[in-house]
Amino acid sequence: MTRLLPSFLVLSTAVLHAVAQTQYLLGLGIADITGPVVETNMMGYASLPQTDSGLHQRQRARAFIVGETGAASATTRVVYVNADIAMGDTGIRRAILAQLATKYGGLYTAQNVAIGSTHQHSGVGGYLENLLPQLTALGFVKQTYDAIVTGVVLAIDRAHNSLAPGTLSLGNATVTGGNINRSPTAYLANPAAERALYDNPRDGGDQDKVMSLLSFGNRGFLSWFPVHGTSIYENNTLVSSDNKGMAAYLYEASVEPNAMPGNQTFVAGFAQANVGDTSPNILGAFCESPGQPYDGQPCQANTSTCGGTVEDCHGRGPAFTLDPYGFHSNEVIAQVQVDAAKGLVNGGKLGGVSGSVRSVHVYLDMANHTFTLPNGTVAKTCPAAMGFSFAGGTTDGPGSFDFVQGDNSTSQNPLWDIVKSVITPIPSAEQVACQFPKPILLNTGYATFPYAWSPSTVDIQMLKVGNLVILVIPGELTTMAGRRLRNAVRTQLIAKGIIDSSAYVVVAGPANTYGHYITTREEYAIQRYEGASTIFGPSTLDAYIEKYSSLVPFLADSPTGTPASDAAPPELQSSALSLQTGVVFDAAPIGKSFGQVLIDVAKTAYKAGDTVSAQFVGANPRNNLRLEGTFLSVDHLAGSVWTPVRSDSHPSTIYQWTRASTILGTSNVNISWTIEPNTPAGTYRLRYFGDSKPLIGSISAFTGTSGNFTIA
Repeated sequence: MTRLLPSFLVLSTAVLHAVAQTQYLLGLGIADITGPVVETNMMGYASLPQTDSGLHQRQRARAFIVGETGAASATTRVVYVNADIAMGDTGIRRAILAQLATKYGGLYTAQNVAIGSTHQHSGVGGYLENLLPQLTALGFVKQTYDAIVTGVVLAIDRAHNSLAPGTLSLGNATVTGGNINRSPTAYLANPAAERALYDNPRDGGDQDKVMSLLSFGNRGFLSWFPVHGTSIYENNTLVSSDNKGMAAYLYEASVEPNAMPGNQTFVAGFAQANVGDTSPNILGAFCESPGQPYDGQPCQANTSTCGGTVEDCHGRGPAFTLDPYGFHSNEVIAQVQVDAAKGLVNGGKLGGVSGSVRSVHVYLDMANHTFTLPNGTVAKTCPAAMGFSFAGGTTDGPGSFDFVQGDNSTSQNPLWDIVKSVITPIPSAEQVACQFPKPILLNTGYATFPYAWSPSTVDIQMLKVGNLVILVIPGELTTMAGRRLRNAVRTQLIAKGIIDSSAYVVVAGPANTYGHYITTREEYAIQRYEGASTIFGPSTLDAYIEKYSSLVPFLADSPTGTPASDAAPPELQSSALSLQTGVVFDAAPIGKSFGQVLIDVAKTAYKAGDTVSAQFVGANPRNNLRLEGTFLSVDHLAGSVWTPVRSDSHPSTIYQWTRASTILGTSNVNISWTIEPNTPAGTYRLRYFGDSKPLIGSISAFTGTSGNFTIA
């Protein structure tokens, strides 16, 4: 026994040391960030007619905190927020960090907090700081901005309050049927030898097919997979969360089926990766041109046109025949991601995570960044500019007029050469040369009235969790651009001894700042939508590779010095303009009251698959966003007690608001529920929760209740 004791002590010490290296403080939280669901332009498609008219699913923020055990420190703790918004934003992040500083001092800072997005295109707009993305929303919408800031902070609060010791595991899986490349002709411009490295079923050729997943055990996970949030089409006007938010709902509901959305303890994060040239419309793009000989035919490949114009060229999701808005396709693409995540979580193939928690963050002025390429050549980025093909849109959301993709000539239409100089300043010869071969449509880097149209300075950030490094990207990397950046950083991580060959690198974004697209130099030359929207010029990707790679040493356990940083971007919110009018007043029709049923449920007995609906005397939902609440409920009668079983966060329910008379201030609300299979038999009712604003006085709440109905 005496002889065995020293060996036993050595083994015990080794085990304890291993446990210490793999144990973390873990926190997860979720909160509502849904802005005004009516009378506000939606963010993503930049389409003026796409003004929201109701709600399909609430937007949420999901926060994930990982820290080393021991004393709390900003240097040993990281926060990643995955929000159901189109993109991260400098102003949003600034406000969130200010509130966190008040609550937590220096624990959560610009260095260790990342605000990522699911890049969905059916959420509420008007929250971004720069003018260009505000234009279709008629300027800045403070109500949207406040809802996002408040909800993200609440999600982080909940994650912080849930901190508990635990272990992490990591792995990846191939996802089939979840995405395609919407600009394959641009991808083909990349070197053949480089493309050949990825021509296999796992990598998918012109589209990354890998989902990476960080598991928090039985508490949740954070995953990354590239697919645009454009499953729901541009003609939709119901606020929703597209395929990433739907995937989160489906997964969380499968774990806790009796919990209302947003009230689960299990948090499922479906984040974006190198999303730039991806599409969920996996059947491809076709001409929708009734009466034309090309109707139903694939769009022209290089320009995505039908009969010479882009308007009729639309991508088709996997269930495009089932509804005109993409809701069924949205659920299919979501389920594909859910299945991949479940396979990883339940498949027993995840590897353990070990190592320190670190982060690094700097600001980078991309308007004029000079750097040296690996071959010794000096390169520089440019002040922001949008190309002609930017106005051509994509097959997920076509543009208008006669703009097309894939044309880098400067004479698509001579009239626009005249018009563009009225909208933004005429580009100088230096700017033209810097952005070449992009023909400049909007010289946004020089447009500063009434405030900056585009960002100049972006956030550069990396989060290290053991042997996982998250590259937090201020834009949309294309497939090959993401591969190049990941590979470059991973090579540096290993070369500098930060992580060994187990190093795992993912890209996440668009986050923190929206710096638009990031293509390879070869793709940029083709000037598809993605190249035309690479606003800082052809050296954009190379600049990011150089900067992220240079910051790798600051992820060491004991880094030396402080990374050099450009100045933070200026605050723009105090200059923000808004042309959106507020709610003046609400009124009920003569002889009626708010919440009164106008059209009751059509019959008393329904079955699974039926849709039950009712119409109520309504009021403007902008009066009260009902964050963490609901505009509707489906109630089930059990004995003598009514219990809510559905809310406006369930995809089976729809809340629609219509203005009956602007002059009289009257409006109607339609609530519907499509009854899911396996819904318990019994008695049900619909309820509507509203808030009315009088011409003089305070906003007050009311409730409307439909007649009872049964489900057999």
